[in-house]
Amino acid sequence: MNRAASVSEPRRRGRPPKDQSQPNAPRARLLRTGVAILTEKGFSAVGVEEILDSADVPKGSFYHYFGSKEAFGLELIDAYAAYFARKLDRWFDDIERAPLDRLRDFIADARSGMARYGYRRGCLVGNLGQEMGALPEPFRKRLAAVFRDWEARTSRCLRAAQQAGDIPKGVDCDSLAHFFWIGWEGAVLRAKLERRPDALDVFARGFLAMIQAKERVIAPISIDEYRG
Repeated sequence: MNRAASVSEPRRRGRPPKDQSQPNAPRARLLRTGVAILTEKGFSAVGVEEILDSADVPKGSFYHYFGSKEAFGLELIDAYAAYFARKLDRWFDDIERAPLDRLRDFIADARSGMARYGYRRGCLVGNLGQEMGALPEPFRKRLAAVFRDWEARTSRCLRAAQQAGDIPKGVDCDSLAHFFWIGWEGAVLRAKLERRPDALDVFARGFLAMIQAKERVIAPISIDEYRG
């Protein structure tokens, strides 16, 4: 044995720190539980203790992993945004399906997900947007950025449909994507309120009929006109 090497390597004392990136680590459980709870309840109405109890994490541990409830909320937005971006990519980037069928598949999956929980759970980002007046101001930019990301992914899918000839060439796909998420979030809220899928179905049928119409009855305002 190399004595010099053994002397130069100090021994670690105590337990090695747990890898908090593992799915069952306390920090990961808190984030996963927080996302699940906030798809159903408001951020302001949920206490840290409820999240700790649901995640089966010892009381007093919360502030070891997060500096504040606000910091925790911002991380929840990021975690949900990453999860949902993967979901959108799974449906919208499926080249085995026609572009508009990819959109239909996403809608069907979202409808099925709401049905699985009795329409009690909605969209975390939409829920937080509804209570923005009571939330810390840093949430506003984070939520708006998430919606812009979803719109960009949706717009790419719509442009693919346009290239396939399923949407008229003159349609602004960025504006359609903007219109979709405004309407879809409203439909999710209504489905959660009524505990049934009617609003999701009505919006989906109306949106798909509108974007495929050769002569549009409804013309979504362009994003540039809206911002102007």
